[in-house]
Amino acid sequence: MKLQDLGLRAWHREKIIQSAQSEYRIARVSSVHKTSYTIRNEETELPAELTGKILYGAESNLDLPTVGDWVNVQYYDENTFAVIHDILPRKSLLKRKTPGKKIEYQLVGANIDVAFIVQSLDFDFNIPRLERYLIMSHESNITPIILFSKSDLILQEELKQKILKINEINPHHNIIAFSNKTDQGLPEIKGIIKSGETYCLLGSSGVGKTTLINKLIGHNVYTTCAVREKDGKGRHITARRQLIILEQGGLIIDTPGMRELGHIGVNAGLNKTFTHISRLAENCRFKNCTHTSEPGCSVVEALKNGKLSQKRYQNYLKIKKESEYYEMSYLEKRKKSKEFGKMYKQFKKKINKDKK
Repeated sequence: MKLQDLGLRAWHREKIIQSAQSEYRIARVSSVHKTSYTIRNEETELPAELTGKILYGAESNLDLPTVGDWVNVQYYDENTFAVIHDILPRKSLLKRKTPGKKIEYQLVGANIDVAFIVQSLDFDFNIPRLERYLIMSHESNITPIILFSKSDLILQEELKQKILKINEINPHHNIIAFSNKTDQGLPEIKGIIKSGETYCLLGSSGVGKTTLINKLIGHNVYTTCAVREKDGKGRHITARRQLIILEQGGLIIDTPGMRELGHIGVNAGLNKTFTHISRLAENCRFKNCTHTSEPGCSVVEALKNGKLSQKRYQNYLKIKKESEYYEMSYLEKRKKSKEFGKMYKQFKKKINKDKK
């Protein structure tokens, strides 16, 4: 197997080769287990750990490897174990806010070309949640493709209406309806996957991501579980993110279901997802318009005239405020952390001086 088969693209080649050092070899992170890793090279897959410099020098999760990262490694014990020395430049980095109250980034995957956003056509169909996934993809310059699973459960007319709702958001999105039960749409999904490109699956638990993985592989490798009948919610089957090599040549990152999808500083992703609102905003009287109460706001005017959906507007404002708040809190946290680090170094320097 060549590095190209593991997803080494033309974009990476010059940057990776330039930053690589002669004593190290290039490998790709295939899974993460807290502070230990599994990497994949041309020959095999093997366990790896970080150097202390990376592990203790990381200021945030952004400084740590994630699934899909290209890394510089050094091998030991007859090439059965590796130490990761550097994270090489990333073409893309898919991330979200960590679940809960903690304001930190959670890394989903790196160097991804296409994100398959999966929503089922029963309980899970939810446009505001879909918009959050689209923001997440657009923020990282990853091409999103929307997959509607369980297409066998609804009539074609109902499916057309749901697709029409998505087209109202953005008519340029690629949408595929499929069924793991009847295999409808699966050839179309397989036809998208190209050799050497990296894909990821995003969506809630129970939408059929793991079953789709098994279909793409060609046999049941990963465990699946039925959703609860009372609310359609699934249980987490995929416990960790992992890079899977497909027989047709592509690579896909399977991810655990996401029930909470917060964002930190996603202005670019917002504008690319809410294109209608961003175009309206160009005509606002004030450049720093919040699109709430300012005079001469084109967004509010469109809302009053019925040219902008109230639901879409409210979801836009909600995510925008959330994103700005989390970004401000995150930056403040980083500032305090740096100030504490600086103070600690000065204190340690003084102690060492007094000892002398």
